[in-house]
Amino acid sequence: MDIGTKIRVIRKRKKITIAQMCEGTDLSKGFISNIENNNTSPSISTLNTIASFLGVPLPYLLLEKKQHMHVVRQDSRSKSTFNNLKIEHLTSKGGLRMMIVEFPPGATIGEPHAHEGEECHLVLEGIILAEQGEDCAIVEKGDSFSWNASVPHFVKNIGDEKAVVLISIHSDTELTDVL
Repeated sequence: MDIGTKIRVIRKRKKITIAQMCEGTDLSKGFISNIENNNTSPSISTLNTIASFLGVPLPYLLLEKKQHMHVVRQDSRSKSTFNNLKIEHLTSKGGLRMMIVEFPPGATIGEPHAHEGEECHLVLEGIILAEQGEDCAIVEKGDSFSWNASVPHFVKNIGDEKAVVLISIHSDTELTDVL
């Protein structure tokens, strides 16, 4: 972990001097310098003191770089197609995926299918039929639904116009072919 460098970057971004940090945390200049240069590993209590002084949550100091915020710009989103569906992949981080799926009239994801995880859907345009097991619902613009994806499920555009659905999927395992 590179906690010391993260502390130094935050301190400098906030225009805080080491002297000010010493005064605000009751830590010595040499100790703070050793922390910032990754020459010592501070206790959780000391990290909590530093985090409080810097105005950041303690867990933020403990995050690895790959766990930090991930931004996908609109013009950088990957796109794919599946069964005449247009899929725009918004983000994928850890076990969470978000996508916008455009269903032409009559289009469906395919046969009822199941996979590990949870799904949440928000209808942005159109009218769709959502089925899971024995449950069935017609959902329209502004409506949302969610389900445990391990139960076979099915989504179909039953309207005369395209349907656009924001889908969020969470799973602890790598998801391939969730649509």
